[in-house]
Amino acid sequence: MNIPLLSAITLIGTAFTVGAQAQSQIPVNPVLMVNQFEATNGKFEGYRRSGAKGICATGEFTGSPEGRALSVASVFSGKPIPVVARFSVGGANPKAADNTKSQRNMSLQFTLPNGEQWLMGNISAPVFGSATPQQLMASLAARQPDPTTKAPDPVKIKAFTDANPEVLLQGKYLASQPVPASFGSVNYWGVHAFSFTNPSGVKQFGKWVFEPVNGTQGLSDEEAKEKGGSFLFDDLRQRVKDGKLAFNFNLELAQPGDKLDNATVPLPEGRKKINLGVLKITSVSDDARGACLTVNYNPMVMPKGVEPSNDPMLSARAAPYAVALGRRLSEGAKQ
Repeated sequence: MNIPLLSAITLIGTAFTVGAQAQSQIPVNPVLMVNQFEATNGKFEGYRRSGAKGICATGEFTGSPEGRALSVASVFSGKPIPVVARFSVGGANPKAADNTKSQRNMSLQFTLPNGEQWLMGNISAPVFGSATPQQLMASLAARQPDPTTKAPDPVKIKAFTDANPEVLLQGKYLASQPVPASFGSVNYWGVHAFSFTNPSGVKQFGKWVFEPVNGTQGLSDEEAKEKGGSFLFDDLRQRVKDGKLAFNFNLELAQPGDKLDNATVPLPEGRKKINLGVLKITSVSDDARGACLTVNYNPMVMPKGVEPSNDPMLSARAAPYAVALGRRLSEGAKQ
């Protein structure tokens, strides 16, 4: 799920628990979670259960002196770090239209020395769509199509969103933005908080965002219509060919009192931002395969010097990602 992820967690069929922010203390079973994704969004065999329309790319990341001062993580050494990236359009449909105001995703795998990896799934909104796995499960269930009408029940959706207004924040943000002109011209947020430990053992929490070096660029409604429903992959290849696809890896620094355990709540505006380095995309797959095909982008896989917050939605992503990957592999993994 990119969701859109396994390293220490191989809990296929095993329940996982969440923190105090959960609406209910009842654990969510990861198999049932993936089943609900399929029931609500449709099942397309071999494809990811979210972010199904995507493409593999590769690149390199070079950490900054500010990154090295912030964390002992080897990713910030200043040496080029190989990256396997995946760009995708939100949703479960591998034929989703490119010219709509939907989510864009940039998932990354940093291949580090001594067998370490750092995996992350970044999205084109500063907030996630649910605060807890229980809330996500309920949101999906509320939007499940009626077997008779083949459409979601608006009464159920309204009842759920009236009781859980925060689940509308991500959609409202995406609706307020223009259609991105490119995968390479939109911001990608990590949405969850992480802590970074410096050489003196001091921890600093923050939330990151990858911002295009050449700035963001959106399309007018008319321009988006003229582009049609499938332009992003060719655009990405051309930008890479022109050497114009790079992102600043920026971290917004949290302050005491900031809410760090809820991905529907961004950090307050005006928080200090530091640059951790630059990500350059150097190649894009010329077909529907590539190095990212079976990478799970589990955000709980991170190097020494980086640790997760207590955000229950963050820890809850790993096990369903494992279930979804297992299904994709058994079906014949597709892009």
